[in-house]
Amino acid sequence: MPKAALGNLIAKVMIVGLGLAITVTVARHGPQVQGAFALFVAVESALLTLFSGLGLWLARQISQQTDIRQARALPMLRSVLRAAVALGLVASTVLLAVSWRADRLPYSYLWLLALAAPFLLLVPTATGLWLGEGRMWPINVAQVAAPASVLAGLGGAWWISQGSHGNRATVMLVLTAWVSGKSVVAVVTAFYALRNARHRDADLAERLSASRLTAFQLPQPSWLAQWPFVATIGVTNVIGLLNYRVSLFLVERFHGLSTAGIYSVAVTAAELLWLLSSSVTVSVYSRIGHPDTQIAAAMTVQAVRINVLSTLLAAPVLLGLAWWALPWVMGPAYEASLLPLAALLPGVAAYAAASSLSAFYTNHLGRPQLSGAIAGMSLSISFCAGWFLVPLWGPMGAGVASSAGYILAIVAAYGVFLKHAGLPVRALWQSSLTRVGQAD
Repeated sequence: MPKAALGNLIAKVMIVGLGLAITVTVARHGPQVQGAFALFVAVESALLTLFSGLGLWLARQISQQTDIRQARALPMLRSVLRAAVALGLVASTVLLAVSWRADRLPYSYLWLLALAAPFLLLVPTATGLWLGEGRMWPINVAQVAAPASVLAGLGGAWWISQGSHGNRATVMLVLTAWVSGKSVVAVVTAFYALRNARHRDADLAERLSASRLTAFQLPQPSWLAQWPFVATIGVTNVIGLLNYRVSLFLVERFHGLSTAGIYSVAVTAAELLWLLSSSVTVSVYSRIGHPDTQIAAAMTVQAVRINVLSTLLAAPVLLGLAWWALPWVMGPAYEASLLPLAALLPGVAAYAAASSLSAFYTNHLGRPQLSGAIAGMSLSISFCAGWFLVPLWGPMGAGVASSAGYILAIVAAYGVFLKHAGLPVRALWQSSLTRVGQAD
């Protein structure tokens, strides 16, 4: 795990660096442009997560292979990629209708997302192949290439729009750079994944050609036959995304686009704490999906310990750096994001365990609805608290509401995990209870 996590962590550091550069570039156009950008990206993320079940279904099929004769990847990959394009076209129709009727930023520019939707879905789908195999470097390359290409486009948008702040033309340039850069990377990633799958299957077929093992030629599992699983993952992930972004929409609803732009910077900074936790979870995702509950649970607990301890240690450091750097780098207007950031950090640190626990529910148990229930609980708490606190306290109220939702939900998530893993509460800190062959 350390080697795989380190590689993914290095990639995540690069992604964070590029992401921060994107945030600074957009934010310096003014809080209104930043607010429009943050809401547009939230809608895009909802689209990607809604159909992310295709890639995770593929990852689960690959990671749970115990018989080499059933490991043919190309037919499954082709199937999910075709589905991703088809679903992207359906999403495009909906986005075009919303854009046609909208008269507010950024919703009136959702037609840009509609044009890119069939391509954007290719990345989370194609990378399911490598996620299931536990191969990090192709995933890392795809993840780094996307923000790099976007940043290059934003550089051009910045050059074109110098001297303008917050106007609709600037917003359109920024959003066009975003969808264009990501679309190009998505297409390249899909073709590379197909090439990888073809070579993988050819190597397996060659090794089996002299044997009597002919099951390799039998029909492969179809995502369509397991559509409830795929759909459940998508709905679960959308609930999870809304859990992370509902406070942003509440701030925009009660205080306007510019205030939402300021609060979005606090959210972006706080979620940097999930840099290490997501790296650890991705690197061990295939092993968390191991059919043996004891092995899967032991790996999950190990990942949870690393995730929570690292984020708790990093939170005060992050707050100190942000207090010094945010107003200086982005402008005085963003000083207002510091108190909301301080309110968000306790909850974000506690919720670092969620990614590993979710991987256990989805990849090992095959029950993504458990993740959805936990995220739904957090979403309900955050929304209800935010509905009262945001009108009173603005972004600060949003941060408090989100943090409360994260903390209460992660306590419930621990309980669900321990029940299904057959472990006592003390297993979370007592390593002897989760060693393979020694767990209770």
